[in-house]
Amino acid sequence: MYEHFFQCPYCWEEISFLLDTSVSNQTYVEDCEVCCNPIEVTATFEDQELVGFEARELGQ
Repeated sequence: MYEHFFQCPYCWEEISFLLDTSVSNQTYVEDCEVCCNPIEVTATFEDQELVGFEARELGQ
């Protein structure tokens, strides 16, 4: 597992998610631990190294 720190697209607080390095392309939804809004996360790994990351708001 890889802990990645980033800013929440809603409240702009720094948060972190644990990412599974064994899955090369992944997209999932997880709630912000500060404001509880849903964040769509897309992560890309190559040789278990993070090469792409995006966190975006879900339209509500």
